[in-house]
Amino acid sequence: MRYGVILPGGTAPQQLEQAVLAERAGWDGVFVWEAAYGVDAWALLAAMAVSTSRVRLGTLLTPLPWRRPWKVASQVVTLDQLSGGRAVLTVGVGALTTDLPSTGEVTDLRGRAERLDEGIDLIRALWAGESHHKGRHYAYSCERDDLARVGRPVQERIPIWVVGVWPRPKSMRRVLGCDGVVPQYQGGAGTPDDARALRAWLADRGAGPGLDVIAEGETPANDPAAGREQVAPWAEAGCTWWLETRWEMPHDSDERMHDIRERIAAGPPDAPGSR
Repeated sequence: MRYGVILPGGTAPQQLEQAVLAERAGWDGVFVWEAAYGVDAWALLAAMAVSTSRVRLGTLLTPLPWRRPWKVASQVVTLDQLSGGRAVLTVGVGALTTDLPSTGEVTDLRGRAERLDEGIDLIRALWAGESHHKGRHYAYSCERDDLARVGRPVQERIPIWVVGVWPRPKSMRRVLGCDGVVPQYQGGAGTPDDARALRAWLADRGAGPGLDVIAEGETPANDPAAGREQVAPWAEAGCTWWLETRWEMPHDSDERMHDIRERIAAGPPDAPGSR
């Protein structure tokens, strides 16, 4: 298991400082969330890329149906180049039940799901050097080849993690074409047994052992033993990443900034034998 932290918010300088601290404290990844307006996730991640040398960097998450896939592909490949191959892209259909900005984008689930699937395919095609796409929702064409030459990833395959609703088969089948799953458990908070069943379902349908399964939650900064006890069942269930979260609002309060900085500085909740 590897250990990352999802930064709750704050100004760009605050989040950059937290990313540097996370690398120094032994975390394996730093993730930021992407909204329609605010601190720009990709500019922030680029700054983190040139200020760190080891941690994985990415979004959690990017609401892909509300973005232009070629723009996202460019942002991620730029991050991958600047970081020397440490980029991760996490995508989902986008949340409607939060107080995030409303921008008039498509909101019906089918329309968002179709755009998510086509967007993933188009991003992969662009990273592979392809220059033409004609689909139901997106069209892309470019006759020149220099843009594709300079826009190649450092990694052979940039990981794409996708939100998957367990146990909905259609949602889970989407995971099979990606590199990781951020589970959303139907009916509420999931358990390690749910994660184990999810992993088994995917394995039965061809998913390899390299597929990342993400678990997330809050562990205490001042009780390492309790943190390890909390994380261990998820590692045993086959989860490959633990992501530390602090979702309570307001994200940018002095209390929240102090809390997340204290938790980052304490280091990851390594479960025995999990690395």
